Amino acid sequence: MRYYDKLIFELSKSGRCGYSLPEAFAQAPAVPSSLCRQSALNLPEVSETDVVRHYTNLSQMNFGVDTGFYPLGSCTMKYNPKINEEIAGMQAFQDIHPLQRCDSIQGVLEVYYEMEKALSSITGMERFTFAPCAGAHGELTGLMIMRRYHMLRGDSSRVKVIVPDSAHGTNPASAAVCGLQIVEVKSDDRGLVDVDALKPLLGPDIAGIMMTNPNTLGLFEREIKEIAGLVHGCGGLLYYDGANMNPLLGVVRPGDMGFDIMHLNLHKTFSTPHGGGGPGSGPVGVCRKLANLLPVPKVTEKDGRFSVVDGFSNHVCGDAAVPEETVGQVSGFMGNFSVILRAYTYILMLGRQNIKMAGKLATLGANYVKESLKDCYRLPIEAVCKHEFVFDGLKDDGSSTGKPGATTLDVAKRLLDFGYHAPTIYFPLLFHQAIMIEPTETESKETLDAFIDVMKKIAREAAADPDILHTAPHDAPISRPDETEAARHPVVKFQDESRII
Repeated sequence: MRYYDKLIFELSKSGRCGYSLPEAFAQAPAVPSSLCRQSALNLPEVSETDVVRHYTNLSQMNFGVDTGFYPLGSCTMKYNPKINEEIAGMQAFQDIHPLQRCDSIQGVLEVYYEMEKALSSITGMERFTFAPCAGAHGELTGLMIMRRYHMLRGDSSRVKVIVPDSAHGTNPASAAVCGLQIVEVKSDDRGLVDVDALKPLLGPDIAGIMMTNPNTLGLFEREIKEIAGLVHGCGGLLYYDGANMNPLLGVVRPGDMGFDIMHLNLHKTFSTPHGGGGPGSGPVGVCRKLANLLPVPKVTEKDGRFSVVDGFSNHVCGDAAVPEETVGQVSGFMGNFSVILRAYTYILMLGRQNIKMAGKLATLGANYVKESLKDCYRLPIEAVCKHEFVFDGLKDDGSSTGKPGATTLDVAKRLLDFGYHAPTIYFPLLFHQAIMIEPTETESKETLDAFIDVMKKIAREAAADPDILHTAPHDAPISRPDETEAARHPVVKFQDESRII
């Protein structure tokens, strides 16, 4: 182990200090003894140099979209243009508070207002709310709107939501949290919603259906208009999971397909990478008949002046009334403004004419990689994909076992040795050895060609000497941790018998 591969606690030397502060000129307030520690806080004692080198080395062990190709399927880890960061970092945007008077934050409110108009135009929806702070939060908010719509009509029997078997896992989870029952509809042999299997599920107890289009296999649901007609015909609503909106930008709008409610992942489709669990933004859009059900607070405009209406605090400025039909408040204030600002910058930078290129390039890149690798990796569905596609592991290498010499996990681990983040593996659950690849629209042909070459090389290794894959990665700081043990018994602090933390 290198010296600077050690934990910060392992670098500690008694009496060493990396800072020097002047004496406090003010008397600190007394802290009640009941709140005081009974023993000294045991922190590492290190020099400033050790601290800087420690955290710099840690940062270099991370993989990010700024350091390499990120083919993670269904997550759209696209490049975040640095102009987005520059705008979001402007002091005028940083030094504000959500409870400021509206006349002092007119620019901020205008961003919300104009961003809502932009997303409505892109998606074909009537109105949007920015309150949800993530995609799953958006799903929950959209389902709350769905339930509220039916309850206001006195239709309390609609307690079931149809979810395709290829759906993102958050779809049934969000429905369950919202108190709805999940009804699964199967896919046909084309990987699309089986319309014949859908029809018997429809009835007076159906609140709606949740769909991703293109779906999780990266395939466009060709019968979407028929599906919309069937669901609407039984009195249900259509919910659009916007996680796969990338290939449709400027080409097809969910509102035109017949969807009533949708969420977008601004941190996916509109360029803010969301690695590390955040930050996120999951604005929810609705059709005209559902507009008054959107949560508050919201921004309104009159005679060029912008106001905030929430109905829950003294921060109401303006004379617009809160609709009685609203589902209420789903988060504090109006969501993650910095993510919204980055997305707004991205949309303005591309403009109406160029935003459609994102979808076309995402589709072109995915199909190029798929066609280049299908001789080495098993392609369960031969069809033109959109922004992502799914292999079902390596092809049979001709061995006596009739099975490939390596698993999907082996392929993913071996990719790390070549400096690539692994694609999504073992999802969707439709295929036992699923490998989901999404190149995104921001990668060059040269980058895709290099990735293709490495994937082919790994396939050759699996056939000739699979142990290379079985023991990968060889060059990572750790090789193959016991992930089950780590999940069940996580070690979240440094443990040393001589140092009690």
